[in-house]
Amino acid sequence: MQRLLFYTKYGTCLWHFFEIRRIVIRVCILYIEKSDTMKEETNKPSFMVRLATWIVDKRKLFFLFYGAAALFSIFSQSWVSVNDDLTSYLPQETETRQGLDIMDAEFTTFATARIMVHNITYSMADSLVAHLEHVEGVSEVKFDETEDHYQGAAALYEITFDGEVEDDISLEALGEVKKVLAPYDSYISTEVGNNRSDLLAEEMKTIIVIAAVIIVSVLLLTSKAYMEIPVLLLTFIAAAVLNKGTNYWFGEISFISNSVTVVLQLALAIDYAIILCHRYGEERTHMEPREAVITALSKAIPEISASSLTTISGLAALMFMQFDIGFDMGRVLIKAILFSLLSVFTLMPGLLMLFSKGIDRTHHRNFVPSIDGIGHIVVKLQYIVPPIFVILLIVGYKFSSMCPYAYGYTQITSFQKSEQTIATDKIEEIFGGQNVLAVVVPKGDYDKERGMLADLEKHKEVNSALGIANAEAMDDYMLADALTPRQMAEMMDMDVEFAKLMYTAYGIKNEEYGYVLGNLDEYSVPLIDMLLFAHDEADKGYMDLDDEMQDDLDEAYDKIVDAQKQLQGEHYSRVVLDLNIPEEGEQTFAFLDTLRADVERYYDDYYLVGNTTSDFDLSSSFGRDNVMITILSIVFVVLVLLFTFQSIGLPVLLIMVIQGSVWINFSMPYLQQSYLFFLSYLVVSSIQMGANIDYAIVISSRYMELKKQMPVHQAIITSLNQAFPTIITSGSMLASAGLLIGFMSSDPTVASIGICLGRGTILSIFLVMFVLPEILMLGDTIIERTRFDIKPPEVTKDIEGTVRVYGHIRGEVRGTIDAEVHGVIHGEVHAVVDTKGKMAEYQPRLPKPKDENIQDDAQTGEKEAQTNETTI
Repeated sequence: MQRLLFYTKYGTCLWHFFEIRRIVIRVCILYIEKSDTMKEETNKPSFMVRLATWIVDKRKLFFLFYGAAALFSIFSQSWVSVNDDLTSYLPQETETRQGLDIMDAEFTTFATARIMVHNITYSMADSLVAHLEHVEGVSEVKFDETEDHYQGAAALYEITFDGEVEDDISLEALGEVKKVLAPYDSYISTEVGNNRSDLLAEEMKTIIVIAAVIIVSVLLLTSKAYMEIPVLLLTFIAAAVLNKGTNYWFGEISFISNSVTVVLQLALAIDYAIILCHRYGEERTHMEPREAVITALSKAIPEISASSLTTISGLAALMFMQFDIGFDMGRVLIKAILFSLLSVFTLMPGLLMLFSKGIDRTHHRNFVPSIDGIGHIVVKLQYIVPPIFVILLIVGYKFSSMCPYAYGYTQITSFQKSEQTIATDKIEEIFGGQNVLAVVVPKGDYDKERGMLADLEKHKEVNSALGIANAEAMDDYMLADALTPRQMAEMMDMDVEFAKLMYTAYGIKNEEYGYVLGNLDEYSVPLIDMLLFAHDEADKGYMDLDDEMQDDLDEAYDKIVDAQKQLQGEHYSRVVLDLNIPEEGEQTFAFLDTLRADVERYYDDYYLVGNTTSDFDLSSSFGRDNVMITILSIVFVVLVLLFTFQSIGLPVLLIMVIQGSVWINFSMPYLQQSYLFFLSYLVVSSIQMGANIDYAIVISSRYMELKKQMPVHQAIITSLNQAFPTIITSGSMLASAGLLIGFMSSDPTVASIGICLGRGTILSIFLVMFVLPEILMLGDTIIERTRFDIKPPEVTKDIEGTVRVYGHIRGEVRGTIDAEVHGVIHGEVHAVVDTKGKMAEYQPRLPKPKDENIQDDAQTGEKEAQTNETTI
């Protein structure tokens, strides 16, 4: 049923995505095809022009809106809850997730800490135990002379606190422990006070500042006017603030989404602002600022919307992951892209108007060099590079499939290390790591639990196994041991007759009258149950114990309560295993099967819960998520490209290049023999496919246009030269953002995503600039033969008089014509003009000609020429 709900949920998402994509693309196509025709029929501006005019004229209203929204967002940022626990995003049907839910509901997991003190003698280390035990909030300190706790000149203390990880008593106790250890060379590894989201937030502040410096430097080189930069930055800042301020809509987001979204939003979405800025610069050369902004915005809205679809498509694929972290990251990043679009469409036009004079005064020369020379080299290598790329494609696929993946934190590292990570590494270097696994079984049958514990402890991989059935009470008795009245009397040092009275009262309360009326001497009751009963009766005043006996009972009761909180819930019992094997790996995952076989001999209903089972569940879902994301991201992007280029062959070639960059990117961990965090592959591969393919689209779009005007080789050279500023601007920003996150974040998960994203972007830029052109030239025949141009219905026009024609016409001009015409025709025209041409009645602004017929035509046909120019 849960899987049915899963597919229903994501099937609905998929259907809505395709519907939205179809509607957006259809609206853009209809606008492009019909806008100028509507002008001819109604003599009114197109919808996009009217929309752009309204936005520009209402710019002060938008300034007010963004000011109020930014102020609101600054306060609302604190409303969002940030989740530091990746296991909470595991699918509900996984064993780990179900076991964690039971443990959260029924058990208390006390906070712990492993503390290593360097350069200390054993006697000093042993004397330090008493100081640590006296710290308020510390319930237990484990230390002995074995190698588990003392080696060379290093001592390891295992401390248990009175509260859970997030409780104030644990935080305060840790602070006092640090004061006690201040004179010593100590390392503390604990989850207490280890807030990932807060640490990442501090690191991201530094990363954002450095990223901003890099981005401003890039814009200084690639912009056409210095005052364009404040416009771009203000537009982005508004989008980023609104996005962070609306994250509370989701109630809770992951620490990964919270930390990397701002930087990725800047790198992914600033392209949209640059497109509008360049459009404005083009229109400003022959228009006043207001008209230039209106015209630029009306042209940019369809262009930017179509461009954003590939990025949104790649991010949407993340939302179909079985591991819900993908859904979380996908929705947060898509919202970021949408806010970026909104700020570019509604805020930036007003900023361009506001800064128009400054932009006019700060134009500078183009600092981006021409790369015609590289273009000529690319053309010469057109028969050499593609075969090499095919080989790299095959090798990349093979090596990326052999990439060693990590599903936990033990096998991945980051360049920047936090204090917590340094301490953990130091402790594990000397005393080894710690792998704790819980077995959750139904409560009540102590004999079953005792037998299971005995079987589990036989394995060499198990250092210890602790459950309620083997938890020590006193005098070498375990809490689950069943004692007779005489044994209870000996243990508690009480009169046997008094013990029998206790057992009689217990039997009556539990309606076990057979023992009460029969042989009471053979009546055995689990020690934990009898001690709890005795303490309850003593509290009620039904039992009168001397002070020494009462103290013993109180001490035993405290141990029982602590043991119950950790090991016995309302419906389940928990057994805690200390394993001496790594948290993940083939050996560890194989041992889980051995453990399950032991447990299944005693219980049908059970759960194995821990980092090991979490890693195993993630590894199981990775295969499915990997295939799902790869297929969906390719399908989504291909569908967008099909409508963009109206060719089947071209999208396939573009996808091949970008997918090649993905495979080569994830071959690196295999070649470096280093582990790759599985989430990095899923996230970065979808971003590469959705965002980096824009670079390929830029070159391909220009090539498809230019090859109609010049030879293919020259079209490639010109396309590279024209596309280079756009690609280097966008690519350098995304690559810098990724590498900054990778090298400056102390969280291995976030750092891994950053490194892979930066490296993948650089590879994509290289392949797009040096491999794609050759593939386009060699595949030109395939591209043309697989075209399926969507053309509007041909309409024959009848015009008499002086006619200006630009474009291809087919029909009669006092005869039959099928040609490219650029000029003026005198006479009658009965012809079809293609969608990229225009034909209109024309009144030349010249002295009246001597020919009276032409003079009459000019006088009667005097009106403004209407165009029918569209672009598909």
